Amino acid sequence: MRAVIQKGFGAEATKATRAPEGLGSGRREAGFTLMELMVVVAIIGILVSMAVPTYRSAVERAKETVLRQNLYVLRDCIDQYYADKGKYPDSLEALVDEGYLRHLPVDPMTGHSDWVTVPYTGAEPGQLEPTEGEGGGGGIWDVHSASPGTARDGTKYADW
Repeated sequence: MRAVIQKGFGAEATKATRAPEGLGSGRREAGFTLMELMVVVAIIGILVSMAVPTYRSAVERAKETVLRQNLYVLRDCIDQYYADKGKYPDSLEALVDEGYLRHLPVDPMTGHSDWVTVPYTGAEPGQLEPTEGEGGGGGIWDVHSASPGTARDGTKYADW
């Protein structure tokens, strides 16, 4: 500690010693005030509240895209099976057993491989006629989602 010799009277004259550097010398300590922290937390809260709805809609869009792709793959495999065998498969598991699929895809809306199958009746428009001599009775002609939900465009997943 250094002694300071001062001449004169008043508040300046009463200070005989000076505090060491950094200890109450009037310099601001490093760190943040409570007000600064509250402002930062409020800004982060506003940004998160803007990002969450966008994130949720992106997740929903991704699930719908995966559902469309899975339905496309299943329908394509059913058509390939028909082109090779001349009849529709008896079940979706037959597509796996015959090597058309490695495994049944999961319906992203339900989280399971619980697809709703549409049997071949011959009365639906677009159903192929069975090859001569194959019989063609029964079998799976189409596949739909088992989800009771509604898509962003207002259609039901079960109608896709």
